[in-house]
This record gives sequence, C-alpha cells and structure tokens, in this order.
Amino acid sequence: MAVITKFVVVREGVEKMTFTSKKEADAYDKMLDIADNLLPFLAQAELELDDTISEKLSFYLAEHRDQLVGLLKGGAVKPVKKAPKKTEVKE
Repeated sequence: MAVITKFVVVREGVEKMTFTSKKEADAYDKMLDIADNLLPFLAQAELELDDTISEKLSFYLAEHRDQLVGLLKGGAVKPVKKAPKKTEVKE
C-alpha cells in the first residue's frame, strides 16, 4: 500500500485545489490572496465590471503577477506562459 501526502488549499470552507507539494500549495494560496486583494481595487475603478468579470480579471492578474510587475516597471510585454495543470478536487 502506498502512502500519498496531499496538500489541500481551502478557502471559506471550500476545497479549491489539491497539490502534492507544500511549495505549490503555498504559491496557489498566495495567488488567491492577491486575487482577493485585487477585487476591491478593481471595484474602485469606474469600469462598470460585473462581479464575474472582476473575479476573473483579478484571478488573471494575480496568476500573472510577475509579468504584470515587469510591465508596471516599464518592461516589455513578454508572452504569458501557461501554468501546469493542477489536480482539482471533484466530489
């Protein structure tokens, strides 16, 4: 019998993702924190975004924060790398 260690990211009592390494789980959790912090920032903008679009945009910006920071510092646009697929928990 094999023993498998899993790291589960839980938000508001809901399991969001499962990872096999603590480092990946912590990185995903941090990305979710950033996305949560971006929501009120986007709400202040006079863009008239609905909640779904605001959540998707904040998630995208958080997911690609390294490229965004480079752009905000005056860097050039770099192609966005696709993140490796994570193991989703489905019940």
